[in-house]
Amino acid sequence: MMFTLHDIREAHAKVSTGADFPNYVQELISLGVIGYSTYVSDGHTTYTGRDAYSLQSDAKYAAQEIAETGDPELFRTYLKDHQQGQSNYPTFCRHCAEAGVEKWTVDMGKMTCSYYDKEGDELLVEAIPQPAKQQG
Repeated sequence: MMFTLHDIREAHAKVSTGADFPNYVQELISLGVIGYSTYVSDGHTTYTGRDAYSLQSDAKYAAQEIAETGDPELFRTYLKDHQQGQSNYPTFCRHCAEAGVEKWTVDMGKMTCSYYDKEGDELLVEAIPQPAKQQG
């Protein structure tokens, strides 16, 4: 079965901060997503699945300007804050633009998230952590 944008929206609705990201990735994997790229300019995302299956979401917000030059140090600071739950998604996207991040790409096979500037250069590659075990 192929995933739909509705399936992805339902998974994304459970994410409130960067701390929720590992669980989101696991849910996407269960839907059959093998990777995706999110574009900071307007928030649209291209999702890929097996057999060259792909979907593109609509823009999530009004277009914003991406800094011409990537600033890896500034970006690391913003990312750390986001992962600790100190910023919401719209703020994180604005911070990405300020730091020159054009897009990020998630590879479910490698369990990595790579951030790229306008030149297509990697600013940062991170391993995606396993989700925290639920208490219960």
